[in-house]
Amino acid sequence: MMSLRAARRALSPGVRRFSDTSGGEIVEDVSERTGCAQLTTQASLYVHWPYCLRRCSYCNFNKYISRDNNDHMMTECLQKETETLLQLSQVSCVTSVFFGGGTPSLAHPSTVAAVLETVSGQASLSEKAEVTLEVNPTPVGMSKLEDFCRAGVNRFSIGVQSLQDDDLKILGRDHSSRQALQTIEEARRLCPGRVSVDVMFGRPKQSVESWENELSKLLRVCDDHMSLYQLTLERGTQLFKQVQGGEVTVPAEDVTAEMYQCARRTLHQHGFLQYEVSNFAKHQKAVSHHNMSYWKGRQYIGVGPGAHGRFVLPGEGGVAREARTQTLEPDVWMREVQQRGHGTRRRIQLNHLELLEEVLVMGMRMTEGINHKHWELFSPQLSLREVFGRSTDVQELLQSGRLILDDRGLRCSWDGLALLDSMLPALLVELERQISQRLQRDHHTDGQTKKTSNPR
Repeated sequence: MMSLRAARRALSPGVRRFSDTSGGEIVEDVSERTGCAQLTTQASLYVHWPYCLRRCSYCNFNKYISRDNNDHMMTECLQKETETLLQLSQVSCVTSVFFGGGTPSLAHPSTVAAVLETVSGQASLSEKAEVTLEVNPTPVGMSKLEDFCRAGVNRFSIGVQSLQDDDLKILGRDHSSRQALQTIEEARRLCPGRVSVDVMFGRPKQSVESWENELSKLLRVCDDHMSLYQLTLERGTQLFKQVQGGEVTVPAEDVTAEMYQCARRTLHQHGFLQYEVSNFAKHQKAVSHHNMSYWKGRQYIGVGPGAHGRFVLPGEGGVAREARTQTLEPDVWMREVQQRGHGTRRRIQLNHLELLEEVLVMGMRMTEGINHKHWELFSPQLSLREVFGRSTDVQELLQSGRLILDDRGLRCSWDGLALLDSMLPALLVELERQISQRLQRDHHTDGQTKKTSNPR
């Protein structure tokens, strides 16, 4: 299994409001039905809460241990940055909101309510739009679930990670397996059908057999959605140092590969549909529509310290999509938001190739892959068949059965999805080659046209 990383990185000004009455499902196909304009009039919103009570041994995310009680100031700044970036993007509809972190369940539910109120003041946010909150399954986190629902949350993503108490201690988690199970039960009571469980494999001392037993235990309490992540040893983390020093051992690569395949088979047998490399849902309502917007190449706005975004800024006269990164350190970010309304530290305008690379890398994570009509939204001049249908390297992948290119579009087979990392380089090289050739042809054609229209 893999931890995928992105290889490289004319909006109408009138505000148009409309209501989504389908519980979020309309978002998935609406851009393909209504054309390119939908790609800039809609966006999802990610809100980053940077604080944790302590740092897990494996974690290198942008998170901080709060020294002061500055929740009120953080809330005000999250509202302010949300307002500023929504005004700059001029989107008319926010399709989903995701509160991540850090540990956003440490925030007061009034923070969630305040941000959602700000969103509704700037764009259309349906009452049925998906609003997800990541939850650390501690007693404190569980005690606030009902208040979070009242604040507007309608989906919970619970960071269980393991149901083995010894493993939780090694990972530096601050909850027990019993508390995790209790939190899942309470979340399901409050948001039936819309509870996701995050669980990690490839953990220290873990075996395929113990992983199977753990999955069986999880499946007795989780029948909505599951996200499986392979433990990645990140430089600078405590766990990385422990493994490097020989204090802790992790399973070999072939063992973690078997764990991934074991989980896929087990979840399939229990009626779960794998719709993305790491994500499995029992039914359409349980699918993470917010994450689908990432994988579909839709616009998203990142708010909070270190958050990332991808959107067009017509409010500044822009026409191309930008990749934006907010200032990492919370205190500095809050100061910048107070001074200029947002804490954007880096802005990179994506060229056409970079945009298509992201559409390709993210789209191939989905089991459905990339259909022809969706690709055409981003690449009207070069179809999927024109880009990938002639390459010798891609032909080998197609003939091996790991990759499929047909009337539906481009996607991985069941076996190919587990090998996506190894296939992406060939796809990216071919995409770059075809785009480069297209630019050269267009440049040559323009030159010939100028010669013809200006004879000497």
